[in-house]
Amino acid sequence: MSQPNSTALIPEWVAQSAVLLAWPYAEGDFSPWLTEVEKTYVEIGFEIQAREILIIACRNDAHKAHIETLMTARGSDLTHVRCLEIPYNDVWVRDSAPLTVSSVEGVRLLDFRFNGWGGKYEYADDARLARNVYASGILGDTPLDSIDFVLEGGSVETDGAGVILTTSRCLLNPNRNPSCSKDQIEALLKTRLGAEQVLWLDRGHAEGDDTDAHIDTLARFCSEDTIAYTACTDLEDPLFEEFKAMEDQLDVMTTCDGKPYRLVPLPMPKPILSEEGDRLPATYANFLIINKAVLVPVYQDPMDRLAMERLRTCFPDRELVPIDCVPLIRQYGSLHCMTMQFPEAIDVK
Repeated sequence: MSQPNSTALIPEWVAQSAVLLAWPYAEGDFSPWLTEVEKTYVEIGFEIQAREILIIACRNDAHKAHIETLMTARGSDLTHVRCLEIPYNDVWVRDSAPLTVSSVEGVRLLDFRFNGWGGKYEYADDARLARNVYASGILGDTPLDSIDFVLEGGSVETDGAGVILTTSRCLLNPNRNPSCSKDQIEALLKTRLGAEQVLWLDRGHAEGDDTDAHIDTLARFCSEDTIAYTACTDLEDPLFEEFKAMEDQLDVMTTCDGKPYRLVPLPMPKPILSEEGDRLPATYANFLIINKAVLVPVYQDPMDRLAMERLRTCFPDRELVPIDCVPLIRQYGSLHCMTMQFPEAIDVK
């Protein structure tokens, strides 16, 4: 067996102390559907606070009071909830919050640069979100390292045993780190995230995805040896060839010890369209692992049941909780995108 790196990105299935989310607000992108999307947030928040601390980024005192009223009405215990008043542009904290790595000195937080998914949206407040969360003291005395490299949390997955899985469409995109070669990016992933091996998916993307093919919409590690991935079986779907090519790549990928991964295909829901008629990036791969449970995005679709059944084989010791994410997908993200977990080793205040 290969020797573990002294620094390593902590996998999502490790015991957690807290999950962070940023609550949508009236002036934000969710304003046309705010009431509906808040119902989804309330359900996600309720499930998280039942199992660990829930940290909610909010805009101001009035916003905090509104959130607490909604959470209390659902039956949440506010002693398990921490509201943090900080500025933010978008709610997709998976990509702006700090990542957590283990090291010989203990856990550390990493603040990578955030540039609005390649400059697509206003991002000044989101670029400071990791530092503002850290400055609040809510994550205790865990050290924070700022890294001059654009990287979003949704663009990398770890098997917890030396492998980082990512996509070339995102990390090699010139709108992220145009002066860096593939070799240089791999070297950084090895140094900062403890990768012994970097696996690149060159094909596969969810139509409507404005992140340039984040891995967390496509293929997810469920354990050291299992990958659940988005699969397209409809020969008439314009995405069929892309996802078949992605599946072929996954088929030949191996662990650091040279063993093939157990691959679990997740179905695709029928296309969900925006008001303009554009397809939205709904996938079941955007689930969130929390303590003793997995929150699974569902889309009021017949494939919801099959996705749940297949994910149960990946997480036999965890409760699977379906969450209606149709409201979230209207802004091109889903359940994993709007959350960031912190491991148990971080002493949340």
